[in-house]
Amino acid sequence: MQRNLYCVIMAGGGGNNFWPVTREDHPQHVLRGRTIHKESFLRGTFSRFAEFIPKENIFVVTLSRFALLVHEEIPELPHANIIEEPIGRKTAPCIALAACKIRERDPEAIMIATPCDHIISEGPEFAASILKAVEHVNAEPVLMTIGIIPTAPKTDYGYIQVHGGRQARNTTEPIPVKTFTEKPDAEVAEAFFSSGEFFWNSGIFVWRNETILAELSRYVPVLGNMIDGWPEVAGTENEEPFLARMYADCEKVSVDYAVMEKTDKAWLCPAQFGWDDIGDWDAVYRNVPERDGAGNAANTEHTYVRDARGNLLVTDNGEKLIAVCGLKDYMVVDTTDALLICPRDDKRYRDFIAGIALPGYEDYR
Repeated sequence: MQRNLYCVIMAGGGGNNFWPVTREDHPQHVLRGRTIHKESFLRGTFSRFAEFIPKENIFVVTLSRFALLVHEEIPELPHANIIEEPIGRKTAPCIALAACKIRERDPEAIMIATPCDHIISEGPEFAASILKAVEHVNAEPVLMTIGIIPTAPKTDYGYIQVHGGRQARNTTEPIPVKTFTEKPDAEVAEAFFSSGEFFWNSGIFVWRNETILAELSRYVPVLGNMIDGWPEVAGTENEEPFLARMYADCEKVSVDYAVMEKTDKAWLCPAQFGWDDIGDWDAVYRNVPERDGAGNAANTEHTYVRDARGNLLVTDNGEKLIAVCGLKDYMVVDTTDALLICPRDDKRYRDFIAGIALPGYEDYR
């Protein structure tokens, strides 16, 4: 294993993508059990990278209030490798903080930054793709993202245009990036998809630690202040108030928008593995391994279904029977204290559950 190779798992938490299974105190990255898989997203991500990265070189960045949950999911992870954010500010501050921490340990570090809500298949091919990106970053100070060949004009992924046009999709070697666009609207996504010149951004990045620190300082001045001031406060009683002040001054900004859309150092390594981003209930539906002849997917064997098609049936009680009749493209999500019955359309779902923020539903958030 390469001793200067580090992995940063971004597990900020928050959000209500999977209500009622996830809550304010039970974030998406610890979504586990019978809901989708036997292990949580976080645990699965850690195990995947631990196959080729020393465990002591794996860090998890999360909100302070979720640090104990992270430790429960990965008890072998040293406490020092759980990096606590005071508030959520998206991925640019998260990566800046992790890079500051890693710089203390290894000035020559190479960082892999990854979300924790992916489903990855072809394990050996995954490691090979990541290590190919690492090899290139070892040789050149570039910012590498892992690119996915699009299967539809989706609007919830970033799109990356590379040099080489349509033929670029036939290579397995890293390619310089021409344009980097975060989550376009439907019309633009259709144009990108039809052109055949774009990849999806997987959200997995590989770079030299010193390179991403320099580019963050260049494009996000408040993060530059944090990066410059960190050595003086690290490990002292001033660290926590300093970090709280820096985060309060920083807007919510992704590394995609803050750096990748602006830098001249962006490269892409084509993925050679199966990939899906589990960002909503529809992604859960896609990844339930078995469906009946009418396209109904369930995480339990105890179902009674009649005249129903394309539904997602989820329960956290493996002994409870879910009986459904007359529904089409709905989701039925059953938990101990809440039951959701809603169309399996993500926009309608989000519009509907926004009401949970209203007074009277505090116990269910």
